[in-house]
Amino acid sequence: MILANGTQPPIQVRLVNGQDEFEGRVEVLYAGIWGTVCDDFFDLAAANVVCRQLGYPGALRIANFLEFGQGTGQIWLDDVRCIGNETSLENCPHRAFGSHNCFHFEDVGVECIGKGYQYINTQ
Repeated sequence: MILANGTQPPIQVRLVNGQDEFEGRVEVLYAGIWGTVCDDFFDLAAANVVCRQLGYPGALRIANFLEFGQGTGQIWLDDVRCIGNETSLENCPHRAFGSHNCFHFEDVGVECIGKGYQYINTQ
C-alpha cells in the first residue's frame, strides 16, 4: 500500500504468546506475511521502539531466551540497531527484510510497560 504522500505506511508490529497483550515474541508484518525478529543486536532501545509503536510508553525488558516460544516461517529482521527515538522498527538500521543469519530459537520477545505498572516520565 502507498499512502497519499507517496510513502509506505510503517510496518505493523505485534506481540504473540505472552500472558497479556503487552508482552510476547516480536513479529512484524511485511509483504502481507507475519514474521519474526532476530535477537542479534536487539537491545532495550529497540524494545522501546517496539513498545511505543504498539502504544505503550516503553519497554520493561527484553525477554529471556525463548520465553515466548519460537516462531515459524519467515524471519524478517536481523541486526536491528535502534537509537531509541525511532517511531517504527523499520526506521532502525537493520539488514534487508528477509536477509538474516538466524534460526527461530533466536526470535526476540519483549515486555512493555503495561497495566499494573506506574510509569513516571522524568524527562
